[in-house]
Amino acid sequence: MDERVFQFKEGKPIPNWDLRHRLPISKPVGPECQDASTVFRINSLFMDVTDQPYRERQWQSGGVLIACFGAIAGMWGIYLTRFVFPSAGAIPSDLFLLSVISAFAYVAFKFGRDEFFSLRRRPIRFNRRERKIHAIRRRRFFGRPSQGDVTWEVPWDENAIFCIHRGSANHLHTYHIRYYEVDECGNVTRAFAIGRKWEGQECLESLLSQWNYWCWYMNHGPADLPKPLLFFKEKEDTLESFLFCMYDFGMRASAAYRIVIMPLILMMTTLRLLALWTCRDPVWPEAVVKASVIDPDDPFDEPRGNTPVGWAETAHALDRHEYPDGAKCAMKDWRGEKDPAVNALLWAEDIPPSSGS
Repeated sequence: MDERVFQFKEGKPIPNWDLRHRLPISKPVGPECQDASTVFRINSLFMDVTDQPYRERQWQSGGVLIACFGAIAGMWGIYLTRFVFPSAGAIPSDLFLLSVISAFAYVAFKFGRDEFFSLRRRPIRFNRRERKIHAIRRRRFFGRPSQGDVTWEVPWDENAIFCIHRGSANHLHTYHIRYYEVDECGNVTRAFAIGRKWEGQECLESLLSQWNYWCWYMNHGPADLPKPLLFFKEKEDTLESFLFCMYDFGMRASAAYRIVIMPLILMMTTLRLLALWTCRDPVWPEAVVKASVIDPDDPFDEPRGNTPVGWAETAHALDRHEYPDGAKCAMKDWRGEKDPAVNALLWAEDIPPSSGS
């Protein structure tokens, strides 16, 4: 459920389910605090995390390329009907093929402009000092260097609307954390998803722990924050792309299963790499850079030193017991359901529980 495909409805109210599942920033929403693989870097001043499509961009890459091939096939069809096999029915055929070409070209442009010749990643920055979130949304091709890429700014206060968004895919409910900005009439003007996607209502346990993780950082700092599941590489290489695609078919899939689907994994890796090779790294606006200068002696600046970065390094560090496996902590102020799994099922209902505090 890529947020770029299943977008919010601009000019319409926030969906009722989402609004009922609004996430507070000053109270916990579950008994645990844990990252679920969303982090690029952490320090005393800011935390950079992923946007929702980051882990699965190979799927959109494939869809865009199919649309491009469809448009090319349509143009080839016009050439054949007009010049190779001319007939009295050529003009009606041309009109049909032109409509097909237009449809494929529209899909390719609409969903390809943020996939190819765009950005390798679109980080979202939680800035503790400014009490703001800065989210890079799109590559800027023209403008002053100080402008950087197109970046949205979100205040970190009780007026900001963060919700659990529910969709569906593969006969399962899917969820992600979404920010909504509304006008004076309560209609959505813009929105974006933070972190990653979760499938199945039982995975809401992880989503709620993730929200507690970000809120803990913004409200209390990094001192007592558990280590993230891993730090993603800001410079993604071929091995990292391969692992993204392999784990997309199951984090704990058997070796036999992975061998059987290896051709598909390799195809998806190629699609991801094709997108990445046409893109460049994001550029923060000068104002965000100035507000993100960290102390060179910051003890919480990670990753650095021997801290593993990326899927492969982290897996090896876990095998050597040099990195915590799924570090988490309890939310001391939580007064709701103590069992994280039961709490998740309560949040999956149409009317969620009130946040315990």
